[in-house]
Amino acid sequence: VANCEAISDSAASRKPDNIPAMPKNFTPSSRTGFMPILRNPMPALLLASAIALFAPAFSHAAYPERPVRVIVGLAPGGATDAQARWFAQKLSGTFGKQFVIDNRAGAGGMIAFQLAANAPPDGYTLVAATPALSIAPSLPSKTTLDPVNDFAPVSLVTKAPFFVVVTPSFPAASIKDLIAYARARPEELMMGVPSGTSIHMGAVWLALATNTHMTFVTYKGNAPVISDILAGQIHATLANGVSAQPLFKTGRLRALAVTTSERSSAFPDLPTVAEAGVHGYDVNTWHGWLAPKGTPRAIVMRLNAALVEATKSPALAEKLSSDGAIVVGGSPEQFSRHIAQEVERWKSLAGRIKP
Repeated sequence: VANCEAISDSAASRKPDNIPAMPKNFTPSSRTGFMPILRNPMPALLLASAIALFAPAFSHAAYPERPVRVIVGLAPGGATDAQARWFAQKLSGTFGKQFVIDNRAGAGGMIAFQLAANAPPDGYTLVAATPALSIAPSLPSKTTLDPVNDFAPVSLVTKAPFFVVVTPSFPAASIKDLIAYARARPEELMMGVPSGTSIHMGAVWLALATNTHMTFVTYKGNAPVISDILAGQIHATLANGVSAQPLFKTGRLRALAVTTSERSSAFPDLPTVAEAGVHGYDVNTWHGWLAPKGTPRAIVMRLNAALVEATKSPALAEKLSSDGAIVVGGSPEQFSRHIAQEVERWKSLAGRIKP
């Protein structure tokens, strides 16, 4: 028995070679029977922070992963629609995903701008911006949108003059004749204008500056205006080159003047409105793209780079030049400043347009 007890005590005093000694402060866990050994948590925390920081950039690098909607606030067939489709096609090729035009005409473009402003800021809804956006805040009860602060500007892409055009049968061979006609026959001159646009504003400016009274017939876009002037339903309008120049080149419309402060290089024989005595008269149109406010900067910059690259196309420059327009391009910040300047530019006149 004594030998047995000695053997038992000896065995109890030995530890198996493959089992490490427990720490002196070891306490069994109620769940597992063992407490985990604590290690330095900092590397894991740093890794988690890095993943959280760079995950958005990784996801934006894959943008776009599905089709992108581009809202146009005018009817199909006009210059803004045509240019938006051209740039959408270019971006579709650049990104390998479709940029789809969604025409939402009405309310001087405000339906489109409101839809865009309310869309999720994820880069999958954009809007083709025009001077209508910078004009609208000054129009009575037109909109509560803030053109400067409610959007993420992407890029200004084109600028262009308008042309004062009339039907061939209209008794005016020059801009001075048109002014004289309107002055001699108050409210008889039917001037077609897309509601709330820079064409509308430019026509009102012309009437105010010449102390004439014209009857303004409003439309949802430029294309319907051109249709009605060709049909003889109205006498005159301010038309962009995309819509008008093929028509006055073929004699279906008569161009009387260009609306910018300088003559168009594409049509150097056309005088400016200012040359007819309307001092300071300078009206043009522009086209740029906006995203909803809050759209990630990385997405805005990817879109900006693609649009700016598209403006470098020789084919586009040649096409726009033939219409009297120019390509612009530029940063989001430059576009934001342009919009702010346009808002101030139209304030003095916008309040005088009847909604």
